[in-house]
Amino acid sequence: QLACPLDLGCHSVYKADTHRRYIFGGHVAAYMDLLQKEDPERYQKQFSQYIKAGLKGKDIEALYKKVHAAIRADPAAKKSDKKAPAEHKRYNRTKLTRKQRKNFISRKKAAFQKVAAGDE
Repeated sequence: QLACPLDLGCHSVYKADTHRRYIFGGHVAAYMDLLQKEDPERYQKQFSQYIKAGLKGKDIEALYKKVHAAIRADPAAKKSDKKAPAEHKRYNRTKLTRKQRKNFISRKKAAFQKVAAGDE
């Protein structure tokens, strides 16, 4: 256990076993087990891909070790086989030109004046 370097006022102590647990997904496994016991419906939803792959909480560390070993064996980034996502729809309106804005405002004014003239 190492204390904070240069005494920077840190109040925590480095714990290698805790760090190792996080690196190898121990926190994920613990959360999976907790959620499976307390809220099975949410567990099914949140970990559906893990369930489909046949992974349980106890298998996570072995999976992470396998993945880390594969990365160390060949660290070069590889192109994914997944297809590119479809282009997203844009829900915000396209910008109007100055001419279009002026036309829109003049039509709005005319409609307002028509309604105002009808009220009198």
